[in-house]
Amino acid sequence: STVLIEGVEELTPADGEIMADRIEAGTLLVACGIAGGEIELVGIRPEHLDPLVRHLCAMGMRISPTADGLWARCDRRLDAVDLRTMPHPGFPTDLMPPTVALMAVSAGRAFVAENVYDGRFLFVDELVRMGGELSTEDNFVIVSGVDRLSGAPVRASDVRAGAALVLAGLAADGETVVHEGEHIDRGYPDLAGQLRALGADVIRLP
Repeated sequence: STVLIEGVEELTPADGEIMADRIEAGTLLVACGIAGGEIELVGIRPEHLDPLVRHLCAMGMRISPTADGLWARCDRRLDAVDLRTMPHPGFPTDLMPPTVALMAVSAGRAFVAENVYDGRFLFVDELVRMGGELSTEDNFVIVSGVDRLSGAPVRASDVRAGAALVLAGLAADGETVVHEGEHIDRGYPDLAGQLRALGADVIRLP
């Protein structure tokens, strides 16, 4: 829990590689689960997504490591499973909102506990607006999956909530408009473009 740094006279040039964003990659995995189909994530280290992968596999997705990252496929409605966020290496709190959106259209009932931050369930009311069956109490939400959501105007209260609502729109009949989408840009350089590349009908409004 402590980092000790010994200063030097000067730094020297070096080459390095920036690792893929595990939250962005995890959001795209969840998008595959919510919309169905197949995806390959190139450049991600599978071990960085282990908690999410274990939960998605328990729900019924097929996920395998590849030479370059991860492959995933979802060809049926998934089964809801309970979830508890924890500090690393537990389930990431930043992947909880998208995963709750997935639970909202999964079969069965799930208990989701948020054990890292307060106030992370503001997006739940927006999922209810879309026809989801969710209720919150203290630090947990109970999700009862429905077959389909309904498109609606909703509001992104923060970056991960916004991503969750975009993903929910993939599983909704009709048009979903996510207002205050600038929050999403803070964590996803081009989420709409990535989803369009996968075949989704998503555009970023000016």
